[in-house]
Amino acid sequence: MARIAIHGAAGRMGQRLVALAAADKDLKLAAAIEAPGHAKLGQDAGVLAGTGAIGVPLSATLEAAVDVAVDFSVPSGTESIARLCLARKIPLVVATTGLNDAQRQLLRDAAKTIPVLCAPSMSLLVNLAMKLAAVSAAALKDRAGEVDVEIIERHHRFKEDAPSGTALKFGEIIAPILGQTSARHGRSGQTGQRPRGEIGYHAVRAGDNPGEHSIIFGMLGESMEITIRATSRDCYALGALAAAKWLARQKPGIYGMSDVLGL
Repeated sequence: MARIAIHGAAGRMGQRLVALAAADKDLKLAAAIEAPGHAKLGQDAGVLAGTGAIGVPLSATLEAAVDVAVDFSVPSGTESIARLCLARKIPLVVATTGLNDAQRQLLRDAAKTIPVLCAPSMSLLVNLAMKLAAVSAAALKDRAGEVDVEIIERHHRFKEDAPSGTALKFGEIIAPILGQTSARHGRSGQTGQRPRGEIGYHAVRAGDNPGEHSIIFGMLGESMEITIRATSRDCYALGALAAAKWLARQKPGIYGMSDVLGL
């Protein structure tokens, strides 16, 4: 049984991680961490998550011994937990998006000493869709100049970054294969004909949508879409917990969800 710490435990995703980790027979929820000064520090993490008391208080520090930590917080919080995990030699799953170059480099440096898994989406099916996107792009490579790629993502009104990290990851997978060299974030006005070498990104923010991505491969006379929809946040939480179980057994290095899935 792996002992797990949840960082960002009072957030929307953190609460689902707490609830699902507490119910997982292969995990022991050992710590629920939040930022110093958070209004709910000291409260039982299970009560906050709506599952009843579990005897794990929300804390700004990590006192318990743990085998793996999951970060679902904000970029500045990722920096904090990464440094703590490095000092304590704790494997770290990073599900936080919107990291800057320096923060991503911090994780790469940490991975020289501890196992680090960083992914823009913890959904198992999103990561399978990424594999399908790569296979599709490779199959179209010889006709790359005829293929238009557009990525549409939809999320809830509270999401703070756009396009989503997952949408950008789809683009990062496809662009080197099909040779796109520029990105267009939305369109308005007299834009002229669509350039051959760009990927279009479109971000929709509405209601409580937990996440939806469509990757369009358009050609004259036909098109294909790969679409993945989340119906609740549990898909992300369950994927993160699966990643934590897997990462707790790994050697130092940088990993992704494709490693967890064996893709």
